[in-house]
Amino acid sequence: MLWPPSKTIQIKCSECMLGHFCFPAQLDSSDVLLLDALAKERVHLKRDEVLYRQGDVMNSLFSVRFGALKTEISIQSGQHQVLGFHLAGEIIGLDGIGEDRYQTNAIALEDSEVCIIPFDEFEDLAQRVPALQHQFRRIVGKELSQDKRHLLSLGSLPAERKLALFILNLDQRAKARGAVNHEFEFKMSRADMGSFLGITIETVSRLVKRFSEAGLIQIKQRSIKIIDIGGLHELAGELN
Repeated sequence: MLWPPSKTIQIKCSECMLGHFCFPAQLDSSDVLLLDALAKERVHLKRDEVLYRQGDVMNSLFSVRFGALKTEISIQSGQHQVLGFHLAGEIIGLDGIGEDRYQTNAIALEDSEVCIIPFDEFEDLAQRVPALQHQFRRIVGKELSQDKRHLLSLGSLPAERKLALFILNLDQRAKARGAVNHEFEFKMSRADMGSFLGITIETVSRLVKRFSEAGLIQIKQRSIKIIDIGGLHELAGELN
């Protein structure tokens, strides 16, 4: 890895307000103590610092404690394709499980901190704790479903629908973390948004302006507030 882990975690899994995103809430006290012993290190990343690179040996999963990261792949032209954005409470590193090597680059979008979960130890614990194994399968299944939906949208949906779905997804994730009034921040740049959605940065900027002028959203620097949630769902082709 490119980073040295920081000192031992002071806030344990059992005390973390985001713990329910990573691990099942119904664990008994003895299992929670095992989790506390498992995730005992963390690393702090500054903006644009790399957590791991495509091709690195996979030996850990990571839980985002605060901040946000993106995952991207390097393509032959020397460019990069953004594949996902990972917010506080979400697990990152799952792409490395199948090949025992990470398949993406993971890069901090802002100052961030992640908890290090040694994968071999996690597997051993999951075999002994059925609730943890079930939660892990749920997380992996959700990740696969999101990847499938994203791949389908890249080729088949118009740009305005892609952006509307993207904003609604971020709103849903922000709400789960305590955001109110459909107000949250764009952690990513418009260039990263364009790469993820398969549209140009100019198209992203044009559509954001169009959505704002239509009264669907309100933009102030990196903050966004959804004004017309029903209209955004309608544009996305979804029922509110």
